[in-house]
This record gives sequence, structure tokens and C-alpha cells, in this order.
Amino acid sequence: MSVVTPSGGKAPGSSESRRIVLLRHAKADWSDESDHDRPLADRGRHDAPVAGRRLAETGIVFDLALCSTATRTRETWKLAVHELPTRPRTVYEDRLYEASLGEIIALLNETPDEVSDLLVIGHNPGMHALADALAGESEGDLLPRMNRSGFPTSAFAVVQFSGSWKGLEHGVGRLSDYWTPHE
Repeated sequence: MSVVTPSGGKAPGSSESRRIVLLRHAKADWSDESDHDRPLADRGRHDAPVAGRRLAETGIVFDLALCSTATRTRETWKLAVHELPTRPRTVYEDRLYEASLGEIIALLNETPDEVSDLLVIGHNPGMHALADALAGESEGDLLPRMNRSGFPTSAFAVVQFSGSWKGLEHGVGRLSDYWTPHE
């Protein structure tokens, strides 16, 4: 919750509540294509809309979606977004493909502060590493459950934090939801 001054402006040092949802792409096919160009497997084409429906059930209305340019992430997003009540502005981001944890955090630090709820469609190990790094705490057993499962394809994690995107760093968030399609 923001602190508001009598004039209606935000008080210095106040912080906005934000959510970041990290969605791993659906199951990809092992083909003769380059890794970047691998399409979804049949199971992935089934699981992606299921993940989209579960995202819709969270009630989060995304301000922005950042999606890796890899074929499997773009296909996952195309199938999942149709299940959402509102389609967010989408940016296809080359830097998400094969990104390290530090590279992903640096990318997220560039997010405009008008964005409260951000969806990232990416790859492992980055999505799992980021969820684990950001979650200084979690509701119930979500963090140990996420770490046991290894963040399978089509899984997503919701991390809440307060403050600016520029201040996003290790341990600032709370893991408030974690879902996998085959539990």
C-alpha cells in the first residue's frame, strides 16, 4: 500500500506493491531444429492453455508480458493468452533466451514503474532460479514444494514484492503461488 501525502502525492520512500509471474514454456519437441527454433510437443500444446486458464484463475491482470523469442515460448504464450480475460501488452525479448539469473534481474530492473503486474515467459534454469532467488519467504510450503519439483514445463510462480523494479534483487519477495500442470 502506498503512503499518500495530504496533497495527494506519494510520500518519499513509499513503495508500490508488485507481482511478477514467472511462466516456464510448455513441453518442447526434440527435433532437428536449432534449440531456439524447437516447437512445442503435443503435451506442450495441451498444457499451455491449461496454464493460461490457471493464470486467469489467479485474478491477476497483467500490465505487461515479456516473452522469450524462442519458438517454444512464443507458442506457449499464443496458447495461454487466449485463456486470459485481458491480453496484456507483449514484448518479445531476445535477452530472455539462455539468460543467466543476473541477466534476467538486470532486464527486469528496466521495467517501467507504471507496471504493477508483470508476466515473464521464459526458460529453465532461469525461471526457477529467479523465483527461488527473489523469494525471501513464501506462503505455506510453496518454496520447498517448488524446489522439490524443479519447476517443470508449464509451471508458474507468483512472487510479490514492494518497491521499484530498479530495486528488484535477491530475497525481496514473497512466493505467493506456485502451480504445475502435473501434480
